[in-house]
Parts: sequence; C-alpha cells; structure tokens
Amino acid sequence: MKTWCIPPKADAEFVFRMEDVLRVYQLPYDQRYPVLCMDEASKQLIGASRAALPLGPGRPKCEDYEYVRNGVCNQFVCCEPLRGWRKVTVTARRTRLDWAECLRELLDVHYPRAKQVRLVLDNLNTHTGASLYERYPPEVARRLLDRVEFHYTPKHGSWLNMAEVEISVLNRPCLNRRIGDEAEFRGEVAAWEQRRNAEGVKIHWSFTIAVARSKLKRLYPPLTT
Repeated sequence: MKTWCIPPKADAEFVFRMEDVLRVYQLPYDQRYPVLCMDEASKQLIGASRAALPLGPGRPKCEDYEYVRNGVCNQFVCCEPLRGWRKVTVTARRTRLDWAECLRELLDVHYPRAKQVRLVLDNLNTHTGASLYERYPPEVARRLLDRVEFHYTPKHGSWLNMAEVEISVLNRPCLNRRIGDEAEFRGEVAAWEQRRNAEGVKIHWSFTIAVARSKLKRLYPPLTT
C-alpha cells in the first residue's frame, strides 16, 4: 500500500468507513444482493483545428498542436467486480438529477431481480437519497432507496472504490487521446464496454481487512491491557 494513499490525519471515521467497504468486498457472491461500485469521471472533448497528416510508410500520424475545446462529457462508471460486468453512462453533466437517473437505470433495468444492491461509492453531496427525491415522486424515490444499501468510501480514500480501476482501464487504451465530440466519445466507450463485458473481466482485490490492520497499524489505537 502506498503511503500517499492515506491522509496524514486519518482518524477513527476513516478506519470505520475503510473497513466497512472492505467487509462488503469480502462477502460471497450473491445475485440477490450484488456488490457494485460506482464512480464518476470527466473527459474534455478536444477537436482538431487542422486536418491531421495521415499515417504513411515510416511516418506516424501527425496532429497539429493547436486544438479546439468542445466542452466536457461526464461518465458514470458502475461495475460488479465478482461478476465481471460494467456499465458506463455518458451524460453532459453530473448533477443530482443525472446521478438519480443513472441509479434508477441501474436498479430497474440492469438489476430488476436483485432484492437489494450493495453500492460502494464516494461521499459526494449528490450521492444521497435526496437526489432521488429531487428527481422523482416520493413513492418512486422510496421504492428505489429500499433496494439500495450505500457504503461510502472515507474522505481521501476514494482509492478503495474498485470503480476507479475500471476508469483507469478505460482511460489508458480507449480515451487517452483527442476525442472531438460526444458522438465519437459515446461510440468509443460503448465499444470498450461491450468488449470487456464479453470477456467477463473480473477484478481481483487483495486488500482485505486483515491486510489493512497489518499494513496500516498507525491508523489503529495501540493495544492496552
């Protein structure tokens, strides 16, 4: 574990939330109570100001250093590590309403038969039941909330969210280049999602509660007799 991952003033609240997330990760697979991770990321859309020089024998593709800013796209990235499934929802913004709509799609479309979804996410102010009440009638908001169990990562501890692994994998081969508009962005993300789901790629998470208590002893109070 890298020392920079831990805030210098980590306290009991950090330890509590960290172990809560790690406990959820150690639960056996149960399709009635799936464990999902959700996170958000932004991508700036960059267009070309001049046409690029195409590839040729012994010559790489050449792009002009000047570019055109075409706004920003948001990604809601959700994954189920034990199943090897992920879903990326692209939106123009990342407001409470956008998050509420993404959560409803997750519960009603992708997990309609799950009795309750155990959801790991960071503690942004949009990630609360209030967002659902702001977007939907109270009976709909209550129905959705009854089917989700929130598990928040600690402050400065978003690295505990396995959705960040998916975001990193998405960015490196797929989005680590200029993408000019939202349509192209959606196409790249959809192709990546389809391929990775077809392969059923799972995440092997080895950072357990036992490892945390061993590696991060300084976060725990000393034993007393």
